Amino acid sequence: MDWLDTMQWPAMAVTVLATWLVGSRGAGRRKTGFWVFLVSNLMWVVWGLHTSAFALVVLQFALAALNIRGMLEARKARAQPSASPQS
Repeated sequence: MDWLDTMQWPAMAVTVLATWLVGSRGAGRRKTGFWVFLVSNLMWVVWGLHTSAFALVVLQFALAALNIRGMLEARKARAQPSASPQS
């Protein structure tokens, strides 16, 4: 059996791990989850190209772009000084 045929199972496990990490309260775990998600996107792309699942490949690029956008928006929000009410 070709190892690429079985890549969907590790890709699924990595995606579940990334989801768990992103849902954590700790900022470090959420950041790790972001990177793990990108690894899972790459794994799904490799498997999708191997199996000619082109819609899945496009979906993974879209999900990666949305994750990157979310990270950039979170960075912007942290960089902005919070508005404090004036009395």
